Amino acid sequence: MDKIDKRITGGCLCKAVRYEINAAPITTRVCWCRLCQYMAAGNATVNVTFPSAAMSISGETRDFPSVADSGNQMHRRFCPVCGTHLFSSAEVRPHLIIVRAGTLDDPEIAKPEITIWTSEAPGWACISDSIPRTEGQPPPPDASKT
Repeated sequence: MDKIDKRITGGCLCKAVRYEINAAPITTRVCWCRLCQYMAAGNATVNVTFPSAAMSISGETRDFPSVADSGNQMHRRFCPVCGTHLFSSAEVRPHLIIVRAGTLDDPEIAKPEITIWTSEAPGWACISDSIPRTEGQPPPPDASKT
């Protein structure tokens, strides 16, 4: 991903939670795992990975801990006022934070690089032929790209 010259901003639907990121995205993935389908009302989620240290958050979030299909212990954070899903993080990779692309003020920065967990996508899923795909969990993103 290209370096950015400005801060990346975003937040929840009701604006109770806002965030700023001062780093370029590491990777963007479209995820069809079953847990993401729950969060996206039956669709895939689009997830942008950033270095955790580059993010500042204002406003209260709630945490929903769960085990992902990959086996990783995850923390999924959302706005307790409007319910918008904002972030995820894996306990095994605390240096990375995953931001839901729909919460970015400028979602154009979230161009997906790969579609993951296609084995769990429903038969009617719209999966792009223009980017790579994998049936399960790929290796973790390379945080040294920042």
